[in-house]
Amino acid sequence: MAWATNPLKDGIVSISVGDRIPDVTLRVVTETGADPVASVDLLGSGRVVLFAVPGAFTPTCSSVHLPSYVETAGELSAAGVDRIVCLSVNDPFVMAAWGASQGVGPEITMVSDGNAEFTEAVGMGVDASRAGMGMRSKRYAMVIEDGVVTTFLPEEDGFSAIASTGQCVVDALKA
Repeated sequence: MAWATNPLKDGIVSISVGDRIPDVTLRVVTETGADPVASVDLLGSGRVVLFAVPGAFTPTCSSVHLPSYVETAGELSAAGVDRIVCLSVNDPFVMAAWGASQGVGPEITMVSDGNAEFTEAVGMGVDASRAGMGMRSKRYAMVIEDGVVTTFLPEEDGFSAIASTGQCVVDALKA
């Protein structure tokens, strides 16, 4: 698959450890539909693990990254994590369907950043137009405590699932 980095964002990460998360509107599917939720409301209190994927139903995201969080959800909870959030630049209904197909259950909140507002605000956007996917997120994980990033685990190439898996976050929390 041919991925192209966004020349305006390539190599530029706007968020780092010690920074507050941006305040943008995300979406989650609930019984009432695709509901808006402020990122600061979803991610801003307690200890939250946020991991971002380039795309729902894509090979590495579906076979490695999301399953790694399904497998480690109990360990993350035991390490004091209050919420696990999966974010992608997909629409909220795709995120809900992907979560259901992967058996995430209530332990992982599937979140849509459909307009890439959060992704752009943290400097993790990538142009995947050559692969027919438009703007997407690079792959990363972060631990957020009361709205402040305490751990940031971006993938060096933006797409591998080596540094940002559920086990990597478990290990970082134990360190």
